[in-house]
Amino acid sequence: MQSVESVLKETGPVRQVTPTEHLMRGSAEAKQCLQNEIFPLLCVDNPAFLRSEEDKSDQSQQSQPQQRRKREGHPAQHSQSRGLSGPSSSTAADGRHGNGNNSSTSSTTPIAVAMEMNEPMMRECSPLSSAPENEGLQEKGRLIRGDNGAPQGTEKEFAGEKGSVSNGYPSATQSPGEGGTVAMPGCPRTLVVQQTPGSHRETWSKKMDFLLSVIGYAVDLGNVWRFPYICYQNGGGAFLLPYLLMALFGGVPLFYMELALGQYHRSGCISIWKHICPIFKGIGFAICIIALYIAFYYNTIMAWAMYYFLSSFNYQLPWTSCGNPWNTINCTNYLQSGDNVTWEPHSISPAEEFYTRRVLQVHRSGGLHDLGSVSWQLALCLLFIFTIVYFSIWKGVKTSGKVVWVTATFPYVVLLVLLVRGATLPGAWRGVVFYLKPDWSKLLSTTVWVDAAAQIFFSLGPGFGVLLAFASYNPFHNNCYKDAIVTSSINCLTSFMSGFVIFTVLGYMAEMRHLEVSEVAKDTGPSLLFITYAEAIANMPASTFFAIIFFLMIITLGLDSTFAGLEGVITAMMDEFPDLLSKRRELFVLGIISVCFLGALTTLTYGGAYVVKLFEDYATGAPVIIVVFLEVIAVSWFYGMPRFCRDVQMMLGFSPGWYWRICWVAICPIFLLFIICSFLVFPPQLKLFHYDYPPWSTVLGYCIGISSFICVPAYMVYLLVVTPGTLKQRLLKSITPEPGIEIPRCDIITNAV
Repeated sequence: MQSVESVLKETGPVRQVTPTEHLMRGSAEAKQCLQNEIFPLLCVDNPAFLRSEEDKSDQSQQSQPQQRRKREGHPAQHSQSRGLSGPSSSTAADGRHGNGNNSSTSSTTPIAVAMEMNEPMMRECSPLSSAPENEGLQEKGRLIRGDNGAPQGTEKEFAGEKGSVSNGYPSATQSPGEGGTVAMPGCPRTLVVQQTPGSHRETWSKKMDFLLSVIGYAVDLGNVWRFPYICYQNGGGAFLLPYLLMALFGGVPLFYMELALGQYHRSGCISIWKHICPIFKGIGFAICIIALYIAFYYNTIMAWAMYYFLSSFNYQLPWTSCGNPWNTINCTNYLQSGDNVTWEPHSISPAEEFYTRRVLQVHRSGGLHDLGSVSWQLALCLLFIFTIVYFSIWKGVKTSGKVVWVTATFPYVVLLVLLVRGATLPGAWRGVVFYLKPDWSKLLSTTVWVDAAAQIFFSLGPGFGVLLAFASYNPFHNNCYKDAIVTSSINCLTSFMSGFVIFTVLGYMAEMRHLEVSEVAKDTGPSLLFITYAEAIANMPASTFFAIIFFLMIITLGLDSTFAGLEGVITAMMDEFPDLLSKRRELFVLGIISVCFLGALTTLTYGGAYVVKLFEDYATGAPVIIVVFLEVIAVSWFYGMPRFCRDVQMMLGFSPGWYWRICWVAICPIFLLFIICSFLVFPPQLKLFHYDYPPWSTVLGYCIGISSFICVPAYMVYLLVVTPGTLKQRLLKSITPEPGIEIPRCDIITNAV
């Protein structure tokens, strides 16, 4: 009788490879399971292959041992055909629990795969695939041997102490009495794979669901209002050079890294850190708080768009005239009053007064210290927005993946229609020239490079936990590298196209006002959409139609980002607390939506626009960049670039090249540190309309930002306190990934060799 250790000394350690390396032929059922690459199987280093059930060449050699065992009274637990067969429930239980006494309680669905090799030597493929030998983990496999050079019908596990088995995990001690036959070394080996029931992680129904969700998340309102403004402000066409450089060396590598991390570890932004570097787990909690802050103000902008959308169902749009109750004596309708009306410095357009005095009603607020009461019209609009959000994500990616087929594609249809319409307007060429005319002297300014880095970062959106969550629902061997290139390219091209949509209209406005484009393009952020663009639409033929589709586009752009942001939080919490939340997803999502609605009430007041500006500049600026900076450091320097690249190779079949490695290790941290320093040196200037924020509002803004980031050092201290051992032992354990991490691809038990 041989022990596990003696057998392993003869055969050598094992290695872990992907199924396709040795999957050459076999039954259709085994190929389908393995070619889906749900779980990396354990194979020998020699060219091995699956045997088909139709391979009858050695049946005569098997018949005599089978008959002899039947006479001896040993029931066959595995079929001896050189192909697929199903082990009995006792075998399945032994493989899962390492205890033959519990065989009757097993409910596994076995898939047996016979594999052959010419030599008994095996090598270890990756040390990352195996848990330490001294860790008492659950048994993952059982050694099966044959005698006389042929597979046997009955098996007896090898007796011996606890040791590593064929898949590299430690195994519990098995006694000879648990059933089986021990054979001499040098015979063909059998690999038995048992597919067992387990926790099933939801996946995307289609690959396109994932792609549209990522595109819808990356392409948001910022692509429409922020990129065109940043572009013309920083040298027009010359700005595209730093923008592309920052995308190639900063934005896209970060985008690719998050997709790879989420897909490999299949976890949200909180629980993923136990696989990478446990001491940085506070990053996940910080991301969730930041996502809630975004939900507090971002959906309010969609409520404004909803108000405009409902107001557009009129024969005459309400922001085209000055005879409304909310208008003042400074209202100047120069477009409908003929050439006798001139635009004065104190003149206010009907569109601006509709936005400030009818929708926002900021004139009824004294400032940030006196916000006033809640606007019930905006509250109802926001409630409707959150209702749509809830019923889109309450069942997970199965439902949200279907909704994005509309919300992610509709904006492109509208942008194309508006681009064609804008190009036919008088004076459109003036806006295009202003948009693209390069001013190369601007490249000497540090501000241009800072704006380019910030724009590409916030446009692609790494660090918000969304890419981790979305990628975690992908198949394990999905080509996330291709996804990263495609989606980031679409995002950048959408921003560039949005510039033409905006500036053709700005050129038209400059032509109508007899002003320079630079004078018309002073509005930034939401004002660019709700004042300037809304006024241009109102003076087009078929203005009602264009207003309806434009503001519907704004709503759909925002909905995609809201779906993604909240899904990142929901996935993170459900992965961290599965026992509590896995069966109560609908109620948990309802609770999250309710918290977001209550948190947004301050943005629905008469002074709510001031709160939106405060959250936008301080809650999601520097904190997100600092969090991503720590994330890159943790993955590249603590988890280790060689280990991360091996993870990617296990998924994709190829390892990232030197370009990606250099970006992750050096360029991306410098890229992020550059943006962080710019925020510290040039803090955001808080000013909205004609209101200058008081000095204490800056302190309040920093407090909001710190409230999320404080989770990172707080969790570090907590983990060091609760971890036993000396300080050095605590530090080492806190930066070491938890051993025996099993990538949950299919809950498969391997009984090998």
